[in-house]
Amino acid sequence: MQEQAPPRPPSASELDEDTLAFVRKVFHAARSGDAAELATLLDQGLPPNLRNERGDSLLMLACYHGHADAARVLLEHGADPELMNDAGQTPLAGAAFKGDTAIATLLLDHGAAVDNAGPNGKTALMFAAMFNRVTIARLLLARGADPVRRDADGNTVVDAARRMGAADTAQMLAAMRHEP
Repeated sequence: MQEQAPPRPPSASELDEDTLAFVRKVFHAARSGDAAELATLLDQGLPPNLRNERGDSLLMLACYHGHADAARVLLEHGADPELMNDAGQTPLAGAAFKGDTAIATLLLDHGAAVDNAGPNGKTALMFAAMFNRVTIARLLLARGADPVRRDADGNTVVDAARRMGAADTAQMLAAMRHEP
């Protein structure tokens, strides 16, 4: 018996206007933080891990735009906090980049792995360090982030911070490791 390939999702050009309007509405609700609308749609069977053409999940969009209530609704309906976009970034990495402690805490409390990394090996701590997000870096370290982990190019968290001119996080991390 020969296995069949999974069905190919239709391209945007193959969808009717009503379907496209619905899809736009769903992604707008995530980007704008409309938690009530998302809850209604999820209760009606909307898949919580729906992704756009760049691989951004509804959760990624809600987190990236700082909408904790929308992110909480998605997580409570089974959204995967580890689902990476096409750039290999998790919602936690997005929260670290943006410096959103509330979103980062929410994700960690709902099972986000503190040291998950995409193909480039960059963890949320590396993003926090690179963009001088001291509060996020402290949160991630308190939750078990590895301060000596290296990315795919062999750079440490301190290297990443120094390269980006993020003096505060570089100093904090170097002090933890007793580096100059």
